[in-house]
Amino acid sequence: MVRVGRFSRLLAKGAGLPAELCFMIEKAAPLHDIGKIGIPDSILHKQGELSTEERRIMDTHTEKGLKLLGDYGHDSELLCLAASIAHCHHEHWDGSGYPRGLKGHAIPIEGRIVALADVFDALMTARPYKDPWSAAQVSQFIQSQAGSHFDPDLSRYLLQHFDAFVQVMQELAD
Repeated sequence: MVRVGRFSRLLAKGAGLPAELCFMIEKAAPLHDIGKIGIPDSILHKQGELSTEERRIMDTHTEKGLKLLGDYGHDSELLCLAASIAHCHHEHWDGSGYPRGLKGHAIPIEGRIVALADVFDALMTARPYKDPWSAAQVSQFIQSQAGSHFDPDLSRYLLQHFDAFVQVMQELAD
């Protein structure tokens, strides 16, 4: 999760956000999946593809994360940012994501950032259900999803600075 935070900080900086906000996004990003503590282990650790019902349950982690982090009404700016990230990191640029089907700039920038950072990390690393993808495969996927799944400007930045993201992967290897 530290990698997702670091990737998020790089993307926030690339988006031209103020240094303090870049720092806060880095610290809040690792909490993006906190709602998964409310998902049964049998679903979280399943080796194969999830059934439709299991996917429906898994998708509730964004709402659970929002509630765990105090919705959007917390006094802490960092926790409000973390709540937004937990809630919005599965929204897609084209509106096909969840939980609210937000589209484009209606998705908070921190959600758009962590969406890309999280997928980059997931694709580049081994998971119980998949082997890591090559850098070329990841690059091609991000390029193909820019403007549909991912913010096109953030995608362009990641692709232009791909080596810096790979370097973070190497520095923070599991």
